Amino acid sequence: MDIRQLTYFVKLAETGNFTRAAEQLHIAQPALSIAIKKLESQLELPLFHRNDRKVMLTHEGNILLEHARLIIRQMEDANIAMAELRGLEKGEVRLGLPSMLGSYFFPDILMGFKSQYPNLKLTIVEAGTQSIRKMLLNGELDLGIIHNADVPDSLITEHLINSQMVAVVGEGNPLAQQKTISFSDFFKNELVMFKQGYFHREFIDDVCHHHQLTPQIAFETNLLPMILQIVRNDFAITALLEMVTQHEKGLSAIPFKQPVYLDIAIAWRKNGYLSVADRAFMEFVKQHCQ
Repeated sequence: MDIRQLTYFVKLAETGNFTRAAEQLHIAQPALSIAIKKLESQLELPLFHRNDRKVMLTHEGNILLEHARLIIRQMEDANIAMAELRGLEKGEVRLGLPSMLGSYFFPDILMGFKSQYPNLKLTIVEAGTQSIRKMLLNGELDLGIIHNADVPDSLITEHLINSQMVAVVGEGNPLAQQKTISFSDFFKNELVMFKQGYFHREFIDDVCHHHQLTPQIAFETNLLPMILQIVRNDFAITALLEMVTQHEKGLSAIPFKQPVYLDIAIAWRKNGYLSVADRAFMEFVKQHCQ
């Protein structure tokens, strides 16, 4: 096996089609077919089930895919490390951010970092904690901001901030006059929620499970401006980080009687290589949070 064969194999596994894989690899389809057949011959194992329209991984192919992706990521990391030893930088930070933190906490940090390092590129991906974890493990992101709970062993985290989760209602809602709210009273109301995979939704689901409550979810969306507008117009209430209500008009924050604080952390792949740009960004964020 060589890295070229593994790259071809992974691309075919991801696309499930020889034509599409060849196009994305910028090679001729017969060349791809020959390379895959040669790999199967070398391994003496079938890697794909083939039919007229689609190819699917065999059991053996699925096992190889996991190893192939790891090998390719490690090769990419090695190339970055060698480039930096020659005095070059990766020049890019690929960062995963949840919606609330991306909208209300990180804009100043990102602009401050860009001002200090104008030649570096910042690529920001908005996603929930679970998706960010997966993208970190798959090598799609270098760093991610996540809820620091139930983190897989293959990721390393470092604490940044604690942020309180509060009930959020429109200013005209009768609940706005309360100083605190119980979980049982909160869940008596119709809710607008993020979809599964966001720490906001994980919090709601965990509370429901622990207290044997059933949420009345009237709206489900990952669009934060839509959530805020629904709450302002009193069609539903929600739970958000307190920092959101500090920046938005027409909303009231009500702490829960059992205060809820989330541990927000920066995460990266344990066996991944952090470039000079990645390490500079981490230090910049930590200094800001301190």
